[in-house]
Amino acid sequence: MKSIVTPKFNWSIFIIVAIFIRLAFIDLPVLAYIAILISLFQFGLLFDSIGHFIPVRYLLGAFMCLQFFIGPAFAYNGLEEYAYYMYQMKVPATEYFLYAIPSVCAFIVGLHLFAGNLDGEAVNEEGIKRFVQKNGRIPYIFIILGFFASVISNFFSSEFGFVFYLLGSFKFIGLFLLILGSKQLKPLPMVLVMGSIVSSSLGEGMFHDLLTWIIFTASVFAIKYKISINVKIIGVALFILLALTIQLLKGSFRKAIGSGEEGSVETLANVYEQENAEKGFFSYENIASANTRINQGWIITNIMITVPDREPYSNGKELMQLLEAAVLPRILAPDKLRAGDPEILYKYSGVRVTVGTSMALGSIGDAYVNFGAWGGCIFMFIMGLVYSYILCQFKKFSKYYPVLILFTALSFYYPIRPDCELQTVWGHLIKSLFIIFVMIKVFEHQFRVRRVMPRLQAKTDPYLPGSNLSG
Repeated sequence: MKSIVTPKFNWSIFIIVAIFIRLAFIDLPVLAYIAILISLFQFGLLFDSIGHFIPVRYLLGAFMCLQFFIGPAFAYNGLEEYAYYMYQMKVPATEYFLYAIPSVCAFIVGLHLFAGNLDGEAVNEEGIKRFVQKNGRIPYIFIILGFFASVISNFFSSEFGFVFYLLGSFKFIGLFLLILGSKQLKPLPMVLVMGSIVSSSLGEGMFHDLLTWIIFTASVFAIKYKISINVKIIGVALFILLALTIQLLKGSFRKAIGSGEEGSVETLANVYEQENAEKGFFSYENIASANTRINQGWIITNIMITVPDREPYSNGKELMQLLEAAVLPRILAPDKLRAGDPEILYKYSGVRVTVGTSMALGSIGDAYVNFGAWGGCIFMFIMGLVYSYILCQFKKFSKYYPVLILFTALSFYYPIRPDCELQTVWGHLIKSLFIIFVMIKVFEHQFRVRRVMPRLQAKTDPYLPGSNLSG
């Protein structure tokens, strides 16, 4: 596989933007400003990596920065005045960022400490082309399997349903194989696969999967077609506009479909018109509401005023509950935690949620609950290290199974969400790795690359000296 070189980070643009932010937001607390600079650096690395890698590590870091740095920084800079009291930051900015910055940075350092040249994210394009040429039906089998699993997942309990939910993501792996392995673009599979995620996102009012799969799919396209910097800038601008629009409309859209309206583009357009007519689409109230949805910091501040003053540090007990829920099936652990368990949230943060609402302590929240501030930073570093190790294993085994790298998107598209319960994140990661392992072992003949021995190649290649077929 050819070596992959990532473009150098553009420090000139970074410094100009950093100065502009400092001048534009003169009252921004110093630590909040530092958090924004770290975020900009991470976003810049993510931007540079597109077209070269499937950017799992940079996505993990960028989502962490978005929810624990950017959202809280905006809140501390005045947006929380327009937010409901429960969603406001409960401790001063200095106290919050003195924990959030070291813990998130520790996680990012762990992700990259032994990452090599972003091991586990570089795609062997030639290997995948040969795989698709040899196994032309497998991409379509993956797509059909994905659609079938997505349909029947609703007919099973949460335990089995989650497995089919994972299998439903195989349609994206099939699409990636077609993009990278085919000489010409296949528009019909593309429309069907991306159309399905758009349809399900509109129907459920949940858009995180849509945005995540757009990023992964765009990354695969960029690798295939070696897009220019101008195309990349336009694509990123359109994505930011889409994500911002979704964030501003998501709350009202969910209310609309909750009241019986159909989850469709038409309903989304009606919600936009209504919001724009009532208070303006980009009003402070709308922006503050959108910021609340990306700001995981308000939950962390509630944890910080609850633990250890009203609830002692768990010292690993809560962590063991999370591991049990992630690893053991419910038949072996009938009392294990359920996804979105409101009692865990209330116990360690004092936050009560209504029925049907799901909130979590978040990764650095769970770290703080178990081990306090400094212990939480160590835990986040170890978690980043574990994720990096798993990615390195993808790199190691991709020598024999080139298609394996594409499955990093399947395994990590849920763990990149720092606002989710750790038991759900780890459960997704463990179950996806197990499914991939079983698939590779059962169908090893199709997926494994058999290396041709030099002696055998010399006898069969007509262009090599000494070949039986030469002359």
